[in-house]
Amino acid sequence: MKNMAACRDNIDERCIKFGEYICEKRATVRQTATVFGMSKSTVHKDVSYRLKQISPQLWSDTKKILDDNKAERHIRGGMATKEKYKKIKTKM
Repeated sequence: MKNMAACRDNIDERCIKFGEYICEKRATVRQTATVFGMSKSTVHKDVSYRLKQISPQLWSDTKKILDDNKAERHIRGGMATKEKYKKIKTKM
């Protein structure tokens, strides 16, 4: 994304951008990290800890989405595995 180099210097702004993106797109930490070109651990720390101090309301909204994503991840993982083996089977 544009100006992410500047965002690296301004952590508060970066945390808010991550939180807004997750809320807007209902994105996972991994998806957010990919879009912003950051590591998953940086995104997770920013939205789980730093955002709480900066914007409690945005943190609360973001936390609800991340909790939903966490509750659904075993389903997404199972579907990804199913698709993987389906592709392998069709190649044979």
